[in-house]
Amino acid sequence: MTPTPTRPHPHLRVERDGALLTVTLDHAERRNAQTPSLWTALGDLAASLDPAVRVVVLRAEGPSFSAGLDRQMLSPAPVEGEPSMLEVAARSTTETEDLIEGFQHGFTRWADVPAVVVAAVQGHAVGAGFQLALAADLRVVADDVQLAMRETSLGLVPDLAGLSPLVAAVGPARALEICATGRAVGAIEAVNTGLANVAVPRAELDATVADLVAALLSTPEAALRALKPLVRSAATENRTTQVRFEREAQARLLHDLAQGLGNAAGGPGRSTA
Repeated sequence: MTPTPTRPHPHLRVERDGALLTVTLDHAERRNAQTPSLWTALGDLAASLDPAVRVVVLRAEGPSFSAGLDRQMLSPAPVEGEPSMLEVAARSTTETEDLIEGFQHGFTRWADVPAVVVAAVQGHAVGAGFQLALAADLRVVADDVQLAMRETSLGLVPDLAGLSPLVAAVGPARALEICATGRAVGAIEAVNTGLANVAVPRAELDATVADLVAALLSTPEAALRALKPLVRSAATENRTTQVRFEREAQARLLHDLAQGLGNAAGGPGRSTA
């Protein structure tokens, strides 16, 4: 049976198929330009994610993943139903920071979900589009991809939580150069620098993502759920803390494994914790 899609936002389509959730940016006529209400919907979706979901795919309709912030948001006549960025800018810095923090949830919350998040990226992924791709755990890109941070051309900086994963992937010097110049990063450079896991011809993007999803879903669930936070913490924690996290996770997994083997044998499991 084909899953019935839901629409938590007019430009967002969500489909559930068992342990897989597919989240699609669905405003191709505007190259999936983003607005604050879309960021709210993305944040709410991540915050309410069913624990039974093991993999989330972030994808987009049309030739481009996302052109970034809808530029009309910066005009005196903003998108209907959206806050005026000019009015936001006129508020106190504290009020503006609070609003931006809410916007950031659409990007930061994906790191906290237990599911592995995969971004399937084609064409342009600019500004907020690039940062949404960076919010995923894994990235599969098409050979026509153009990743770019263009915020500095507007006199701004990237502020949707994309800088940390960008620096982790390419290092501070290259990250500074990418953001300061606003240049595009193509598919080959994205793979070579760690921004993408793999690049494939555009026609093969969906099939490649499907193969990756199948591989992830075939991994024992408990191990995969334990692995994601361990990998993320390894990039930020000191060695002592990280190895503690690893032994704690392993002890829990071994305990559960022993319990399962004991139950399967018809007798009490022996704890190794």
